[in-house]
Amino acid sequence: MSPLDPVSLPASGSAAARPPPTPLKPLDQALAELLVLAAPLAHSECVSTFDADGRVLAQDLRSGLDVPAHDNSSMDGYAVRCSDWQGADTRLQVSQRIAAGSSGQLLAPVSIARIFTGAPMPPGADAVVMQEDCEAVDGGVFIRVQPRPGQWIRRHGEDVASGAVVLHSGERLSPASLGLAASIGFAQLQVARRVRVALLSTGDELAMPGEVAPADMLPGAIYNSNRFFLKALLQRLGCTVSDLGIVPDRLDATVQAFSGASGHHDLILTSGGVSVGEEDHVKPAVQTLGELKLWQIAIKPGKPFACGKIGAAHFIGLPGNPVSSFVTFVLLVRPFILRLQGAVDVAPQAIPVRADFAWAKADKRREFLRARLNPAGGLDLFDNQSSGVLTSAVWADGLVDNPAGQTIARGDTVRFLPFSALLS
Repeated sequence: MSPLDPVSLPASGSAAARPPPTPLKPLDQALAELLVLAAPLAHSECVSTFDADGRVLAQDLRSGLDVPAHDNSSMDGYAVRCSDWQGADTRLQVSQRIAAGSSGQLLAPVSIARIFTGAPMPPGADAVVMQEDCEAVDGGVFIRVQPRPGQWIRRHGEDVASGAVVLHSGERLSPASLGLAASIGFAQLQVARRVRVALLSTGDELAMPGEVAPADMLPGAIYNSNRFFLKALLQRLGCTVSDLGIVPDRLDATVQAFSGASGHHDLILTSGGVSVGEEDHVKPAVQTLGELKLWQIAIKPGKPFACGKIGAAHFIGLPGNPVSSFVTFVLLVRPFILRLQGAVDVAPQAIPVRADFAWAKADKRREFLRARLNPAGGLDLFDNQSSGVLTSAVWADGLVDNPAGQTIARGDTVRFLPFSALLS
C-alpha cells in the first residue's frame, strides 16, 4: 500500500483504527515553507573587506567613481592616431613615453607614444598597437599592422559607472566581489552577522573517535561521523558553531539540552532521533518546549526531517544515517542558513549532464544519487546508494536530482547538482 493510500476502517468490534500515515512533503514545498520561517537576522556588522569572503552583504554598494577613471591601454605598445598610418612602411617617431600612474600630453602630429598597460591614453590618440606588431629601428617605429580605432583601449567607466550599484544587499561575497568592492574604494563592508548554531548529536550508540579504540567498541556502537561533517559544513557557511556533544537517548536529557541551547543560539541543529522509534526523543522534546513545523520529506535519502522553534531559536533535526544527514543539510539547511543571513539566491542551479549509467529502480520519492563527472563529460554512478554509505559522498562530486517514479537510461540527460555549489 502506498503511504498516500487511504487506510480502510476496521470492522465493528475490532481494535481501534490507526490514523492514516502522514503524507510526505514534496521537497520544493518543504523548502518554501522552511524559507518563510527564516527571517533574516536583525543585526549586521562592519568587517574588513579582506575578511568578508563568504559573508552576505547587508547594504547596497554604490560606486563613487568611474572604473576605469580614464581611457587607458590594455597592452604594452604604442598609442597612435589611426589616420597617421599609411601602410606597413610607415615610420613614426616616438614623441612621449607614458607609464601607468603618469599622464600623457596631446599626441603630436605624425608621431606615436610609447605606452604601457594601464597608462592613460594621450589626447589625440585613438588606438594602441601592441609592441609585437611594431618594429623599432633607429629611433623610429614601423607599425606593421593597420591600427583600428579603439583597439586595445579600455574605455573610461566601461567596468563601473559612478553612482552605479555594483553589489547588492543579499549577495554572498566571493573573492571577485571583494576585488570589485576594493576597486571602488571600500576598505570595509557591512555584512550580516554570523549565524550562531548549537550542534548536537543524539544516540547512545555513538562513540567519539579518539575516546574509544576500534578494538574496544561495544556491540552496536558506531563512531559519530555526522558531528564532524556537519560542523565543517556549518563553518563553511560562516556560522559560529557551539558543539554541544552527544545527548543521551532520554527524553529528559533531550529536553534539558534543547532548553539550554535555545537561549543564546539562532539555530539548534541535531542529527538522529527524528524517526518514529521508541528511542527517538527529538520530536517530543521539541513539542514540549516549542512547536514542530515539518516532519517528513519526500526525498531519498533523507525522509526523516524536523523543523520548528524553541523560544527564539530555530530548530532543525536531521536524520541519523550519515548520507541522509549530509543530503538534507545541503538541500535544506544550507539555503535556510543563507536566508537567515539575508541572502537572496539560496538555491543551487542544476546543470544538464549526460548519464553514463542506467538506473532502473524508480522510487516513489525524489532521489538524490551520488555521482561524479568522468573524462568523457558524462556522469558515473556510485555502486552503492545506501543512506549509510558515506564513501559515496566522498567519491562523488555531486548529486543527480532524479524525479519521483523516474528511471534513467544510459545516455539520458539528468539534472546534476555539483558539490562545488552545495558545499560552500
